[in-house]
Amino acid sequence: MRNLAAICLLVSLTTVVAAQNLDVIDARQTIYKGFGKATKPIGGMLKGDTPFDAAVVKAALTTYVEGTKKLPALFPDDSKTGHDTEALPGIWAHKEDFNGRLGKLSADSEAALASITDKASFMATMPKVLGQCGACHKEYRAKS
Repeated sequence: MRNLAAICLLVSLTTVVAAQNLDVIDARQTIYKGFGKATKPIGGMLKGDTPFDAAVVKAALTTYVEGTKKLPALFPDDSKTGHDTEALPGIWAHKEDFNGRLGKLSADSEAALASITDKASFMATMPKVLGQCGACHKEYRAKS
């Protein structure tokens, strides 16, 4: 009888894990970690701690554009939990708004790629791009 109970428990746990799309969660976490890595030197430039570097800025903006185009597909219903995801349920409840915000970040990043040519244009444009990140975090990311 104990063996049967153990088997039932194991099967039920396997079912719970199978209901979580862990590969998708990993993929989106990788993209968001890439955003963070790309943003760190940008923050230094905005604060004046790091000299302006157009190549670093362009690389960061390209990272945002590429990532935001992939992210909408990485929030299926079976990826709401698992791998310590910081994604809040509002993403799935307000999917159109969430995807719209990703689209806005992508469009703003593409526009910034075309318009940032020097420190002055960087200082004028980049805070608007990063503001898109913060607004989305406020609504759709759990505080860690």
